[in-house]
Amino acid sequence: MNFTALIAAQRRYFNEGLTRSISFRREMLLRLKRGLEKHEEALLSALEQDLGKSRFEAYETELGIVRSELRDAWKHLEKWARPRRVPTPLSQFPAVSRVYREPFGVALILSPWNYPLQLTLVPLISALAAGCTAVVKPSAYAPATSQAVADLLGEVFEERYVACVQGGRAENAALLEEHFDFIFFTGSTEVGRTVMAAAARHLTPVALELGGKSPVILAHDADLDLAARRIVWGKFLNAGQTCVAPDHVWVPAEARDFFVEKLKTCITRFYGERPLESPDLPRIINDKHFERLLGLLKSGTTACGGAWDASSRRIEPTVLVDVTEDMPVMGEEIFGPILPVLTYEDLDELVLHLQSKPRPLALYLFTRNHYRMDRISALLPFGGGCVNDTIVHLANGNLPFGGIGESGMGRCHGEWGYRTFSHEKGILRKFSLDIPVRYPPHKGKSLSTLKKLM
Repeated sequence: MNFTALIAAQRRYFNEGLTRSISFRREMLLRLKRGLEKHEEALLSALEQDLGKSRFEAYETELGIVRSELRDAWKHLEKWARPRRVPTPLSQFPAVSRVYREPFGVALILSPWNYPLQLTLVPLISALAAGCTAVVKPSAYAPATSQAVADLLGEVFEERYVACVQGGRAENAALLEEHFDFIFFTGSTEVGRTVMAAAARHLTPVALELGGKSPVILAHDADLDLAARRIVWGKFLNAGQTCVAPDHVWVPAEARDFFVEKLKTCITRFYGERPLESPDLPRIINDKHFERLLGLLKSGTTACGGAWDASSRRIEPTVLVDVTEDMPVMGEEIFGPILPVLTYEDLDELVLHLQSKPRPLALYLFTRNHYRMDRISALLPFGGGCVNDTIVHLANGNLPFGGIGESGMGRCHGEWGYRTFSHEKGILRKFSLDIPVRYPPHKGKSLSTLKKLM
């Protein structure tokens, strides 16, 4: 595919102005909705083929979220696009000031393999709602889903409006050589730096959805049964291959063994006595990541799980104890079904310690104390998170989702995603009445009067 010609065609189409029409954007969102209904079976089958996801989990974490985003955008688009009037200072009287949201133009969406449907189509919905055209590049690590998405988009949209590019690193690199008006990337921090450096050559704005080691903190008053249940669900969803998965847990030292037993009970309840045979445990995406995770299993002491099956690339939900922060499992984002449990003595000292760490994409706190909820949320910078739950903040389209620092920049979901793909243009509209105080010569004009006006 000639990417330069493709992007030129999309830019010509964008410049015709058709995508700026609210009725056009809503019609395109409606077309995508109908396409999803038609291709649902193919998409769910592709997710099972790539990641071993059950139909329930695939709908819960991928297709259902996409449909929710579509409904939200279609319903609220007129409100999001409406110009917003803002106050005008007296010094500019008489005038009216408004903020207009306009599409950036031709957008590039680079999506990852762990949620290859959701993390491709959710930003695409935001781009189309904002009035952009888009080039979508799914991950080559999820080839079945990449093909299913390409089939869907190719059937629903013209290539000059939405194009799907398949391939691997060569295609990614070639696309990043082109001049886009906006780039939305989801993936690792390492690759995010490469994307940002490439965008800098054209001064292209970017949104980076990255990751990091998202911690869980159990306060001394935490409901341990509730915490175990929700941490096990959030951690081992998609076999731990979730950017906002609980990476590790900090528990009071005296509660560690008791809490680990509760984790074991929940794992058995969710995945059975033989988790490797459970239809609800997805597989690791490829051999490279599988071998990396086997290396991390050597850290600390295995309190639960630890077995694997190379033929199916499945690893049992595993809990590690006696882990220190200088061990390999704590040196990188785990991104797999391995949960280290670390201990602390004093919560204030733990918070001080975590302030020195890179800012994570998510943080989860379990406590019944409202003051503690507010205090820790204020003291620790992180992208977003939950109190007394994990991951589910991602499912609320009314909340902004995104990182901070090394975990990313920019926001997605709902109106936040619409704003990400929009330039907010301020326009002050003056009227013919002219007050000459600003014009030279300034001799004889009162500086004190000017100060009052300004």
